[in-house]
Amino acid sequence: MRATFAYTTARILLFVVVLGVLYLVGVTGLPLLALAVLISGLLSFVVLSRYRDAMAGSINSRISNFRQRLDEGTRAEDDD
Repeated sequence: MRATFAYTTARILLFVVVLGVLYLVGVTGLPLLALAVLISGLLSFVVLSRYRDAMAGSINSRISNFRQRLDEGTRAEDDD
């Protein structure tokens, strides 16, 4: 959960920084939001890859644990 929170926070922060820089440059309105989403998305793909990998590993681990518990419950029902 911590990795997901860290990645999401970093992604939002990156968006806000790009939005601020574009606003200071003079971009306004809908192009401001569109460019901020596009640029922050591209930057996060490169800059936040370590956080994204940690988040993916965390989610994968949680899903594996859930599936294991589910299989154990199914086996326990089959034994009864």
